[in-house]
Amino acid sequence: MNSIEEKWELIHQAFLSLERLKYPFNQNATPLNGIYVFFEKGELSHGHERIVRVGTHTGKDQLRSRLMQHLVKENKDRSIFRKNIGRALLNRNGNVKILKMWNRDMTPKSARENMANFDIPAIKRVEEKVSEYMRIHFSFATIEVNGEADRLLLESRLISTISRCKECSKPSLKWLGNYSPIPKIRGSGLWLVNELYKEPFSDSELEEFLNKYFPK
Repeated sequence: MNSIEEKWELIHQAFLSLERLKYPFNQNATPLNGIYVFFEKGELSHGHERIVRVGTHTGKDQLRSRLMQHLVKENKDRSIFRKNIGRALLNRNGNVKILKMWNRDMTPKSARENMANFDIPAIKRVEEKVSEYMRIHFSFATIEVNGEADRLLLESRLISTISRCKECSKPSLKWLGNYSPIPKIRGSGLWLVNELYKEPFSDSELEEFLNKYFPK
């Protein structure tokens, strides 16, 4: 039976074999449906840049849109990834006032109607800083997974396996996530909150996953 570290090293090597993309990227280079993994510059595991986020989407043909929400569209309330990067940047700088505004979800109409003490220019500047950080520090790879149920199950297995790998959840001292106000991010060394430490791949599931999505 493979250890968690051995399992994730196999997965890590599989994703490293794929084409790596970063901003600006050609949307046609990614599938319409699938799973993405983000690597972060300066963060290492198994001798290579480590995977710091795994994600997917629920709507049909929405993978490209999801990646755009992370890396292109400057709207923190459409990307929890962006929101968490902004939280860490603001917390690192001790900007409590703007952090409180950043945490507010402005999607509901009621929130947009109550804009008192909401500094729109300041939030726009944070959005720009988040974009700058993400475009410089992150690259990603994708695999095509068409069924929603399959995507969600594989996302959970990937996150659960990586979060249990001691090698993969060991951030550098300079990692921005160390400044996150979210304990699960600091504790896991990942830009993730959900599906941590749940059921990892079994040996048979891992073999099936690698054979299906990374055929030799």
